[in-house]
Amino acid sequence: MTLKKYCLFLFVIFVFQNIEAQKKEGKKIDSLKTEKLKEVVISPLHIDNNLLNTPASIGVLSKKDLLQNNTTDITTVINTIPGVFMQSSNFTTTRISIRGIGARTTYGTNKIRAFYGSIPLTSGNSETVIDDIDLENLNQIEIIKGPLSSVYGAGLGGAILISPQLSKNVNESTGISSVFGSFGLLKNSVNFGLDEKNGSLNISYHNLKTDGWRENSAYKREGITLAGELFRKKNSKLTYFSNYTYLKAFIPSSINKNAFENNPESGAPTWVASKGYKEYKSTLGGLAYDFSINGNLKNSTSVFINYKDSNEPRPFDVLRQYTFAMGARTQFSGNFKIGKIENNFITGIEYFTDTYKGNTFENLYQQNNGLGSLQGDQLTETGQKRNFYNIFSQLRTLLSDQFEIQAGLNYNKTKFSLDNYSENPNQEYSYDGIFSPQLSLLFKPNLQQTVYFSVSRGFSLPATEETLTSEGTINTNIKPENGYNFEVGGKFYFFNKKLYTEIAVYRMEIKDLLVAKRVGDDQYVGLNAGKTFHEGIEITLNHNWPINRFFSLNSYLAGSLGNYEFKEFVDNGNDYSGNKLTGVAANKANAGITLNTNLGIYFNADYQFVDEIPMNDANTAFSDSYNLINLKTGYRFEILQGLTSHFAVGVNNVTNTKYASLILPNAVAVGNAAPRYYYPGLPVNYYGTISLNYLF
Repeated sequence: MTLKKYCLFLFVIFVFQNIEAQKKEGKKIDSLKTEKLKEVVISPLHIDNNLLNTPASIGVLSKKDLLQNNTTDITTVINTIPGVFMQSSNFTTTRISIRGIGARTTYGTNKIRAFYGSIPLTSGNSETVIDDIDLENLNQIEIIKGPLSSVYGAGLGGAILISPQLSKNVNESTGISSVFGSFGLLKNSVNFGLDEKNGSLNISYHNLKTDGWRENSAYKREGITLAGELFRKKNSKLTYFSNYTYLKAFIPSSINKNAFENNPESGAPTWVASKGYKEYKSTLGGLAYDFSINGNLKNSTSVFINYKDSNEPRPFDVLRQYTFAMGARTQFSGNFKIGKIENNFITGIEYFTDTYKGNTFENLYQQNNGLGSLQGDQLTETGQKRNFYNIFSQLRTLLSDQFEIQAGLNYNKTKFSLDNYSENPNQEYSYDGIFSPQLSLLFKPNLQQTVYFSVSRGFSLPATEETLTSEGTINTNIKPENGYNFEVGGKFYFFNKKLYTEIAVYRMEIKDLLVAKRVGDDQYVGLNAGKTFHEGIEITLNHNWPINRFFSLNSYLAGSLGNYEFKEFVDNGNDYSGNKLTGVAANKANAGITLNTNLGIYFNADYQFVDEIPMNDANTAFSDSYNLINLKTGYRFEILQGLTSHFAVGVNNVTNTKYASLILPNAVAVGNAAPRYYYPGLPVNYYGTISLNYLF
């Protein structure tokens, strides 16, 4: 049975079982005290905060979803969203692609914008890091798939919106929690929350560490998060949020196929010998003021700073990086009528500036008597300043109770300067202004079902290494990637809101494909090399089934079938046109069930399928497809009035599947050695959690 037939079979069986279960329950269901599936509320910065009325495919992870596994690794949670693929190795080396966008990035995530509240997490270098913020400090994550939001910058891949935990309960609350598990995993957290009429406070601290299961893979992270509201009144409030993170993660790096199959615990020999690692301190903070000007007009204005100091000893050098970013954003939203037709609008501007300085030094680890990395003389020194502004607007017109139209426009202007302090200092360059329009139509046959069609244009700016020539000067021939996305979809509630179904079909072609060609250990040259083609279908089902007065069952199924390929791509005289896109699985499926009891005992099981992944542009090497199963059981109960506890134990990768949790696209073979494509995923591993929470 092919994968597509298999996924279709699962889809049909899932729906059939849900329908039959509903029929059997009949009138019995109405008498049960069970919760319907709630309508999902998204960020208030959207033109409509009801997911059902949004003509876009947006994956939403609630607080409950974020804490579903062991509360330490965001990868498992992110991958439950169809069309989104997050690869991770040892917490710190990660890559997120959305509908194949960003799959060929060598390290890290780009082509996707991310926000923590109103603070951009995407640097001026186009790199996004979301995994060093503690999951327990997040209220919700929204992932906009494709360039469907003019408000958030019209990124090619989309946008990730992270909502900080502002307050937990009315009055005061405090809590502590611990997670312990295989390979020395230990995480301790403490939090305090205060919510009163005029403001709120939520402060938390966490410390996470693990010995790692591979050579040279120990990891430590600690952080403190502060968020809340001040001067809260009927028509205004000031929101504040900040996060400090210290991280030190040793890097085992990638290994070749032979090591992956026979000794996956091993690290790359040079990284093990140099005891290579990444260490940084990161601070971000922001203020946002929301107020109503009158009954039809509101404003939200925010300012932010983001600072990062990083040290990364690598076998070939020691990299020191300093980044300081700041910016502001203001948007007006409101409504007006033309005759009897109601209109909603958002318009605003976002400004971002980023200052970067990087130094490389000799790594004398081979002369350090086996003690690991030792910094030597300076090799290079570079600096870059990048700033841009986005002017955005979006209009929603309610033509009738059943029809509405949404249109948006984003304008981006970016410029930057480069200084390598020795050769060709103070080079400046700017890209032409980029207009990104968006148009959507939405039809509502009733209050619980919507169908939409959208067309939108997005773009992606080159990363620093893609803007340079081999001599270290600015390559003025580089252009941003851009493309149009066409999408049709529907969102439907059935059976008195017991079943929620979402489907999206999309097609996108990207022009001026950016390729970063490796010309040294950490040196790349960028060029626009052709076009890629992205199309697929995504399906989501969420169901709540009250079995009887004692048991209830929640289940979900999420699947994506894609076709990602190079439409036109010639590199070094090699024609890869028609080949599958490197670094991403075209097909992915997730499913899960949670059995709840009225005693507070629950059982959870999750399943994930990931298809094979092309590892190079020539399609001569593929990773194997794999299946993962995770299990968890727990008990929530009240010890005393206001004092609650939660115990849970779980096992991930139950079948001890050998798989690559991260692929290094287009890995280059050195000498006679085989290319190092593979970052092995965790084998079977166990964990336990315990928490106490007290509500005053």
